[in-house]
Amino acid sequence: QLVESGGGLVQAGGSLRLSCAASGIIFSIRVMGWYRQTPGKQRELVATIADDASTDYADSVKGRFTISRDNAKNTVTLQMNSLEPEDTAAYYCNAVITTKPASVPFLYWGQGTQVTVSS
Repeated sequence: QLVESGGGLVQAGGSLRLSCAASGIIFSIRVMGWYRQTPGKQRELVATIADDASTDYADSVKGRFTISRDNAKNTVTLQMNSLEPEDTAAYYCNAVITTKPASVPFLYWGQGTQVTVSS
């Protein structure tokens, strides 16, 4: 199970911090990430972080957003700075989780949290 928190309403130029916690039977989490979606559009990548701490960002958020993870707590955080109205979306956390050694990894999604940036 993935549970997100930290969404809300902020003015352009402001900051928000999203957090996502994984719970349940977890052996390892290979990749954790954040995606976002606006009505009528496909869900798009925001940022991902692998278990070796390597990261990937959408071009539109590079230099403004930072993804990090705490492997001991099975959490991933997205620090969003210099927010723009175009960042308004529902943000979803995901994680590729294995529940025991040598098991097939499975992709889990959180329920989403709304971020609204006013101009």
